[in-house]
Amino acid sequence: MKTNKANNNDSGRNKRRSTFAVLFYINRTKVRKDGMCQLLCKISIDADWEQVGTKVSVNPKIWNPETGRADGRSQNALEVNRAIDKLTERITNHYTDIQTKLGFVTAELVKNALKGIAQKPLTLIKLFEEHNTEFESRVGVDRDKPALDVYKVTCKHLSAFIKKRYETDDVSLRSLNLDFFDAFDLFLRTEKGLQQKTIHQHLYNLKKITKRAVSQGTLRRDPFMNIFPELPTLKSRHLKEDDLKKLMECRPEKENLQRVRDWFIFSTFTGLALADLRKLSTEHLKQAEDGSWWIDMKRQKTGTDFTVRLLEIPLQIIEKYRHERTGDRIFNVYCRRYVYQLIKKVGKLCGIETITYHKARHNFGTHITLSLGVPIETVSRMMGHKHITTTQIYAKVTDKKVAEDMKKLKSRTAGKKVTLYEDESARAKMRYPKTRNANINN
Repeated sequence: MKTNKANNNDSGRNKRRSTFAVLFYINRTKVRKDGMCQLLCKISIDADWEQVGTKVSVNPKIWNPETGRADGRSQNALEVNRAIDKLTERITNHYTDIQTKLGFVTAELVKNALKGIAQKPLTLIKLFEEHNTEFESRVGVDRDKPALDVYKVTCKHLSAFIKKRYETDDVSLRSLNLDFFDAFDLFLRTEKGLQQKTIHQHLYNLKKITKRAVSQGTLRRDPFMNIFPELPTLKSRHLKEDDLKKLMECRPEKENLQRVRDWFIFSTFTGLALADLRKLSTEHLKQAEDGSWWIDMKRQKTGTDFTVRLLEIPLQIIEKYRHERTGDRIFNVYCRRYVYQLIKKVGKLCGIETITYHKARHNFGTHITLSLGVPIETVSRMMGHKHITTTQIYAKVTDKKVAEDMKKLKSRTAGKKVTLYEDESARAKMRYPKTRNANINN
């Protein structure tokens, strides 16, 4: 039996006709020992189709491929045709239900509904919570806890935004559009007072959820596919030289402040981010043939390899805390939040107005390497950057280095006399252009 159903969907001035068909058939090449064949069903929607098997057996002698039904009034024919009618009705009902809820329908969605497979969340917050639950199960395997925390904050902001703007707990995925995206952007700026970089991260997380909905089949098209959140120009956030000097000369009395100060200085001379410092172990320390010591490991954030030589100061810091080791880890680094709290106290103690732990890595990119003449390609490798454009963020701020390089260039060319060749006729043309034009006209 074949059932056709047309569904007109207006989209502005464009109309598109969707086809829906249910076809029953048997595979005569696969006859069972009892001489019967399995009844099969094909669900076709537009150019997509799915096959569904049944538990109904058909005598191939009574099957009519033209009508898609069994001929005659035998018991087998009656059972087969009754099963066809019931299954057709179920498929049609699922088709209508899905079309109503989602605004579109696919053969796979109908098949899943027919088999009792739970439909994926149709609302934004529920889908976001599903994503976070799945993400959390992968923390420690191929996902990080800090990334999970950011997703949870995004979901929290979305919930607050939806309650304020729509006076409800959730919104359907079908209702998402450009107005929703822009309004959420404005909410983060005004109600939450967030900076552009943080806003960009939350909007990016929102886009990931709508992409997930498309991949699950609950959205036919990503409503935010062509929207790209504004990302502010990246700037190097290194400490001033005076502040770095204050930090190195400062001697906190509390041991926890001393440790954080020393870890900050260690990262300043090695370029390690806090996540890399936490996993730094003896296996990452390599000694070269000349006796020098190097760090050789992968960046946790990007997975890229980086190699950096240990100078005297970081070697002293390693030795200072050797007695505290309880395993292979070089340092017993505190949790991220506690480190952030302590580094602010260290900055206040040392008279530094603003300081964050990540500034240590920026210090390495500017004060320790580029400003001292290390080639940018080498710095990029030492910092584990995937692209040299990332390293150029640090190079843009080394005005002192530019001045020093120009002084060197001037000293190199001081003893050389450079003469500019000038064509006398060309000089005359520049001095007397009117005369030249008059001569040409004559």
